Amino acid sequence: MPEAYIVEAVRTAGGRRGGRLAGVHPVDLAARSLDAIMERSGLEAKAVDDVVMGCVSQGGEQAMQVGRHAVLASKHLGEGVPAVTIDRQCGSSQQAIQFAAQAVMSGTQDVVIAAGVESMSRVPMGSTAMFHMKEGLGNYKSPGLEEKYPGIQWSQFMGAEMIAQKHGFSKDDLDRFALSSHQKAIEATKSGAFENEIVGVEIETPEGEECHTVDEGIRFDATLDSIAGVKLLSPEGKITAASSSQICDGSSAVLVVSEQALKDYGLTPLARIHNLTVTAGDPVIMLEEPLFATDRALQRAGMNIGDIDLYEVNEAFAPVPLAWLKHLDADPAKLNVNGGAIALGHPLGASGTKLMATLVHALKARGKKYGLQTMCEGGGVANVTIVEAL
Repeated sequence: MPEAYIVEAVRTAGGRRGGRLAGVHPVDLAARSLDAIMERSGLEAKAVDDVVMGCVSQGGEQAMQVGRHAVLASKHLGEGVPAVTIDRQCGSSQQAIQFAAQAVMSGTQDVVIAAGVESMSRVPMGSTAMFHMKEGLGNYKSPGLEEKYPGIQWSQFMGAEMIAQKHGFSKDDLDRFALSSHQKAIEATKSGAFENEIVGVEIETPEGEECHTVDEGIRFDATLDSIAGVKLLSPEGKITAASSSQICDGSSAVLVVSEQALKDYGLTPLARIHNLTVTAGDPVIMLEEPLFATDRALQRAGMNIGDIDLYEVNEAFAPVPLAWLKHLDADPAKLNVNGGAIALGHPLGASGTKLMATLVHALKARGKKYGLQTMCEGGGVANVTIVEAL
């Protein structure tokens, strides 16, 4: 079977809700990552077969095919480059990578940009459902779905609490994990570990125009006491905003190509895509599926967790990566080595390609070989992608 290679992987620095990226339209934010891919690769627009864009809240400024609009707004692409926008909830742009790889491995396309965008400041999470319900335009939960899941309201927050309870994590466990996320992100920022993956975004500030290049969500003054003091989201629960992923604005992109494209355009790969897996399970506890998806991915790849050098497990809520570590008996020192979404933010549809940018650059910087990325997703779905650094 033909191979698929990652040649470039970029992301914007995250912006907090209402923060430094809140003034940037999501179409233009997405276009910035697409342009960075083109600038770094040196490709011409005519070489690009497709753009697959992940985006969760496809309403308002992210409506009407945001992927296509980002291509049209790009400085380096244009009308002749097709695009599609997909929603696999938090795994949308990780699925974009997998669709891009499948296109290349099938031999039907040679150069595909997988990307993602989410402006959670300008298109609030859940707004696409809530707006229609408030306007009397119906509820996403159909009579047939209600019959199968009577009285259940899908809640990622409640799923996270269920995981914490099921796997026996205390609030202190969650708070300590949250602190470690900030500490690793602080070290990565100060050491320049993100420099090769972050693309600057020009923004307007009260002091004038600036280039946004540092993740805004990192708490450089974080302590265990400050994290532990944050109010519980539920009086009977264990999770707080401090042990949850941060609402975030951002975009990201990954260039996926065939071996023929490497030769035709003189490209140098960062990594080879080694395995693509997606599974689904319990839609109520919802966020536990990465545990079982990883089992399947490793089995299909003929590997065990000890073969993997670095893991990126999305920190939607602290119990998710902690349960993943426990289930796999994995090495905590290999997990989210530059921090995760608790510190860096989780821009929903952009997080998949964002994590991949961090993973492939971290593998290269450390001289490591295999990386595994997984993402919990609404509805009890999970993607796993294994890559081999080259």
